Amino acid sequence: MKIGSTLQRLRISFANSAGTIVFGMEDGTVSIFGLIFGVAATTSSTKTVLIAGASGAAAAAVSMMAGAYLDAETTQDKSDAAAAKGNSGVSLSSRLADAGLTSQQSSALTAAVQGDPHAADGLLLALKGAAKERLNPFEQAFWMLFADFFAAAVPILPFVFLPIGQARIVSGIVTVALLVALGIGRAQLGRRNVPRTVIETVSLGIGAALAGVGIGLLIDHSLS
Repeated sequence: MKIGSTLQRLRISFANSAGTIVFGMEDGTVSIFGLIFGVAATTSSTKTVLIAGASGAAAAAVSMMAGAYLDAETTQDKSDAAAAKGNSGVSLSSRLADAGLTSQQSSALTAAVQGDPHAADGLLLALKGAAKERLNPFEQAFWMLFADFFAAAVPILPFVFLPIGQARIVSGIVTVALLVALGIGRAQLGRRNVPRTVIETVSLGIGAALAGVGIGLLIDHSLS
């Protein structure tokens, strides 16, 4: 029973953090893909590639984890502050104006619901829309760390098991495959056009790899 409850909570947390997970995986894949290929283009030492990739992946994952935590915490604080302001006795017309209505619209709507507290509350609820579920900063940070580090490991692992020449090819293939999967995930989450989103996501990864290779070759040539 306890295991089932834990798994259910994990599934809910995963669903609530889907956007964070996709973002973390895309960041980890793209950034480390560029780093790995930049280093691998200028050395035949597998050890050098692995040290650069592992250290870069760890630093990026921890940085993104901190960013996810601070973002969720700031969003939560902002929501609490807005709720406190909404309950502080500010006039209905002022709150409608804050929502983007003109003074004439605010006055007209205020006059229409004046004297009926239920109607006024319903009007404000309609303007605000459905309340967003509060995100747990710790959960967001955990999923960001996990997703970023997991995705960053994909372009690195081939260099652990294969000679550097073969590893470059395999790393490129599996990383592009992951980027395609991420593009499909992004399209489903945002209800976007799938082919366009996949091409956009893969292009970012390839662009990062080319930038890494270009910078690596430029520095290697300059120092030779």
